[in-house]
Amino acid sequence: MQSEQPGRQAEQPEHAYPDHWEADVVLRDGGTARIRPITADDAERLVSFYEQVSDESKYYRFFAPYPRLSAKDVHRFTHHDFVDRVGLAATVGGEFIATVRYDRIDDRGMPASAPADEAEVAFLVQDAHQGRGVASALLEHIGAVARERDIRRFAAEVLPANTKMIKVFTDAGYTQKRSFEDGSVRLHLDLEPTDRSLAVQRAREQRAEARSVQRLLTPGSVAVVGAGRTPGGVGRTVLRNLLDGGFGGRTYAVNRALPEETGTLEGVPAFRSVADIGEPVDLAIVAVPAERVPEAVADCGEHGVRGLVVLSAGYAETGTAEGRDRQRELVRQARSYGMRIIGPNAFGIINTSAGVRLNASLAPQLPAAGRIGLFTQSGAIGIALLAGLHRHGAGISSFISAGNRADVSGNDFLQHWYDDPETDVVLLYLESIGNPRKFTRLARRTAAVKPVVVVKGARHSGSAPPGHRVPVTRIPHATVSALLRQAGVIRVDTVTELVDAGLLLAGQPLPAGPRVAILGNSESLGLLTYDACLTEGLRPHRPLDLTTGASPADFRAALTAALADDACDAVVVTAIPWVGENGAVESGDGEVLAAYLREAVASAPSPAKPVVVVHVEMGGLAEALSAATSTRPPARRPLGAAQPAGPKSPDAPVGGPPGGAASASPAGARAAGVETGAIPGHGPAGGSSAPVRPGAAGAVPADATPAPVGSAGGPPSGGIPAYPAAERAVRALAEAVRYGQWRRQAAEPGRVPEFEDIDEGGAAAQIERVLGEDVDARGATLDVDAARELLGRYGIDVRPTLPAPTPDDAVLAAARLGYPVALKTTAPHLRHRPDLGGVRLDLAGEEQLRTAYAELTEALGKPAELQPVVQAMVPRGVDTVVRSAIDPAVGAVLSFGLAGAASELLGDMSHRLVPATDRDAADLVRSIRTAPLLFGWRGSAPVDTPALEELLLRVSRLVDDHPEVVAITLEPVVVAPHGLSVLGATVRLAPPPPRTDLGPRSLPSY
Repeated sequence: MQSEQPGRQAEQPEHAYPDHWEADVVLRDGGTARIRPITADDAERLVSFYEQVSDESKYYRFFAPYPRLSAKDVHRFTHHDFVDRVGLAATVGGEFIATVRYDRIDDRGMPASAPADEAEVAFLVQDAHQGRGVASALLEHIGAVARERDIRRFAAEVLPANTKMIKVFTDAGYTQKRSFEDGSVRLHLDLEPTDRSLAVQRAREQRAEARSVQRLLTPGSVAVVGAGRTPGGVGRTVLRNLLDGGFGGRTYAVNRALPEETGTLEGVPAFRSVADIGEPVDLAIVAVPAERVPEAVADCGEHGVRGLVVLSAGYAETGTAEGRDRQRELVRQARSYGMRIIGPNAFGIINTSAGVRLNASLAPQLPAAGRIGLFTQSGAIGIALLAGLHRHGAGISSFISAGNRADVSGNDFLQHWYDDPETDVVLLYLESIGNPRKFTRLARRTAAVKPVVVVKGARHSGSAPPGHRVPVTRIPHATVSALLRQAGVIRVDTVTELVDAGLLLAGQPLPAGPRVAILGNSESLGLLTYDACLTEGLRPHRPLDLTTGASPADFRAALTAALADDACDAVVVTAIPWVGENGAVESGDGEVLAAYLREAVASAPSPAKPVVVVHVEMGGLAEALSAATSTRPPARRPLGAAQPAGPKSPDAPVGGPPGGAASASPAGARAAGVETGAIPGHGPAGGSSAPVRPGAAGAVPADATPAPVGSAGGPPSGGIPAYPAAERAVRALAEAVRYGQWRRQAAEPGRVPEFEDIDEGGAAAQIERVLGEDVDARGATLDVDAARELLGRYGIDVRPTLPAPTPDDAVLAAARLGYPVALKTTAPHLRHRPDLGGVRLDLAGEEQLRTAYAELTEALGKPAELQPVVQAMVPRGVDTVVRSAIDPAVGAVLSFGLAGAASELLGDMSHRLVPATDRDAADLVRSIRTAPLLFGWRGSAPVDTPALEELLLRVSRLVDDHPEVVAITLEPVVVAPHGLSVLGATVRLAPPPPRTDLGPRSLPSY
């Protein structure tokens, strides 16, 4: 693929084997390969690999017929110094499938050493593996290796007919030059990452990881390894569930203990091993004891199985070193064969697509088909969620309970669901986030096209569950939640809220704003709903009380009017039972009310508005909803397109599909607190200027909810969610409002402003000087003057402070700064604690200063302990604090709050990821609970928030430009009606943690 004369370079000293270059990667077709440096031990592998390459590929590589490698060639291609000469191989099953190498050259193209910064690069991919994206992955990794070795450019020579290789280079996104010389194409690639190369890399990552999940969810054949000879047991149960769910592919039972004469189990072919099947197997469900799993994995890997679901327990979830080692070895073994794993300790996977109907789980029945993708890390929570969604009539597109998620994780499924046409809403129950930086990036992209709702378990335990391998993070849970919200994730606290939000988003359009109409036949329930709206930050209209005598027709008329009112964006209907003259609750009213509400929704004008129902024990309502909910998903529509609405046909299916109940007992779901319902058949009635969710499943009755309505037309395509408490309905609606607002803003993102007065080069030189000194490995905190200098290079002016070890020094400092002044202690135990009396303000002259100095030292201690300083007074305003810190797990975080108790005691801080945009800065200032103090609360003068936002952007820019700035604290920042003053600053420098999101694609290592 590139011309090269073997054996042309003299041997160089070898360096230590760089094991950090080893990586597992997902290829374009969803399989995996291992990339590692080539060593002298690989001679036989290289020869075997080369023998399997076609003559044409060899010709493209060497520009001449080259049928075999000589001993000298083999030695050259397997001996590297890992600096000037590097070779990498992609392997599957321990054998080479592709190689890449670079040789450092000088400007004449001759072999060279540093400081030469160019290298010649060449690839060779086995013909059977061409088209899988192997060369693209190798280019990313060899490029990262070259940058580490101070190589800045690659040169490659390619025959014009080798179009595949030319495309690998041209599609990589690097800055490049191309020329035609002596009958070959000469390419030069600048290896500095660009926005385009990063975008190409992430697009390839998304396609590969999505494809790897799709292979797991859509197998053509499944083998259950460990299916018992007698009913019962995990393996036999999964086999039975596969068959009962109507799986459309081939199914096999595998058990090494089966007698030779055994022909079938549960009516499917049974074998003693995967090898005995004799036909391709796409997915294996492994349900054998942990000590026998390696044997099963080897059997699967050696016979072409593409993916594993490991239900077996006894791994890292045990909390033992043995369990962790066993899990680590499981992942290594599976990846060596190019297989991906769900689990171990998994509950299983489900795909309800009509052409697949895969129930490879312990759920006894295949759930109804719908538009919700569900991922959990807990089998127990998964059971509860499946049962809860089923009880409320909501269908799912796919379900995954990943157990220890040693390999496939929520990130992989976000990649899949991002462009999955059968999923409109993503629900995730997470107990840990293995790669928060990547999760945030993927969630932001997915949330831009469909809602992502997350509930996080183990929030306050301080550690992840034993089976989960996660990076260490120093930031609190509240900060993680704020960053997820910044990414558009709908963060909820309980599984009940997860279901509540999911049902609304799966069956309703997004609201165009926060204005809510409330109507119903109970004044008290209306007022509770009104209060709940105010609590959630919505703008409710005064409730419309239809009185207890209101008929279903009155509800219909009021709802029709509300939906036609341009002054409201959503409607909450509240309903209590009708009571007859004798005090008895009239029966059957729930069904009637549901019919009238459906009719009002069906006739509503465009744009569509979300409708939710709050009810109290409406007789027959929940039963009617459960009986008439359609489980057929609607045809998918483009975002914002009209959705047909209409009453239900008498011939439409009643209940669920033939296969269709959810997996777990309703009692289990109630125990988890999942309880809600829906009126099916409601969806957007027409086009909308606001973002409108694509078609959702027919959804969702519950224990106490209005019933489906209508008697003619097609199946319902959405549901009016109904809730037994106003707070639950309003909370779900509020999340939809906030998400809709985020979607609209995300369509026009903010910008990172440029500042002409920034001295980036000077700051870099100063940082290099500090870190170049003999400092602690953890970094160094700059002294006051150095911190002022560095911040000043980014236009951040820190007011000077002068030390005052004696009263006379204080007087001299004040004379230098000019009266009035402040006298402050800077001792660590008194710093930023004005409540302890360590600050004296507005000292107008020498006499006041000396008196304050004497009072301070008499009350708090000797000057040597207090470390007093003098600072000029600044205009009065609101004291705030600005911080930035780099966390290894999530990256640089910018934080803002009011100084003192508000931020320290109440945790009232807002957070955004760096780099912050102008919109992020504005949101930081406005999203703290004490923000009214900045905007003229109780008649006070509003402060200069534009100046504050500019300060936030300058701090963000400094940290983004120089990741060595690992922590900044500006406190206090006094924001006045005109301008602001930074009175104190702390800056810490250290070597930055590695950026895992900027390197080449790779799976988490074990």
